[in-house]
Amino acid sequence: MGKNKLKKFAEMETFSNVFQYGVRDLSEGREHVSNLECPSSPMAGHWRDSYFHNDHPVVLELGCGRGEYTVGLAQKYPEKNFIGVDIKGARMWAGAKQAESAGLKNVAFLRTNIEIITAFFAADEVDEIWITFCDPQMKKATKRLTSTYFMQRYQRIVKPGGLIHLKTDSPFLYTYTAEMLRLNPYPVVCCTDDLYGKQSEKAANDNIASLFDARALQTHYEKQWLDRGMRIKYIAWQLVPLTQWEEPTIEIEKDSYRSYGRNYSSN
Repeated sequence: MGKNKLKKFAEMETFSNVFQYGVRDLSEGREHVSNLECPSSPMAGHWRDSYFHNDHPVVLELGCGRGEYTVGLAQKYPEKNFIGVDIKGARMWAGAKQAESAGLKNVAFLRTNIEIITAFFAADEVDEIWITFCDPQMKKATKRLTSTYFMQRYQRIVKPGGLIHLKTDSPFLYTYTAEMLRLNPYPVVCCTDDLYGKQSEKAANDNIASLFDARALQTHYEKQWLDRGMRIKYIAWQLVPLTQWEEPTIEIEKDSYRSYGRNYSSN
């Protein structure tokens, strides 16, 4: 591990807005704990009273990377609380440091595996989820953040009717998610395969709130896709309670291009 990463990890330990947990941290040495059985963290049910000290809505960004979207949303909506979630601490360091330096009190970062997300939030504690430019995980459905595997987990922490947003460059993940929503009766609020196209621009101007928010912020990573001429896709849906789920089985063409790494820079 490089010295720069070690330095970032050490600094992360000093940030008041960063919480770091692994399965071992929660399971008290037990070797075999399933994701859904993972014991709750001390923060579950207490984000508003123990950290944010308000009763504002809680919004998650899953796979937050550098945390640009988390910080950007927090600056845009001071009346909401935002938590960026990712396992990569060296990436998360950038957003955590920016938020700390700016004195943003409505931002926190949670470093953990998203598979155990139910260990960190109580029922109905989360109001909204953003999934922004995550790995499409074309080989294994249970790793896709919009799979029914994850929908079951989100349902345990998101209030009924809470919004889930997906922004992606990946035609594969967009097609997969659209099929998942076709098979499972989640109300779709907005769906477009060209977020910055003229039709989406008109819809945003007509004040479709979720679409307006999706267009309002562009991260460094998103700009790289636009520079490559990629269309950005966006879907938002309501997470209504379900008791059974149907996983898509259709064949989907794999993405034919190579993704940039989260630490990519054109400079």
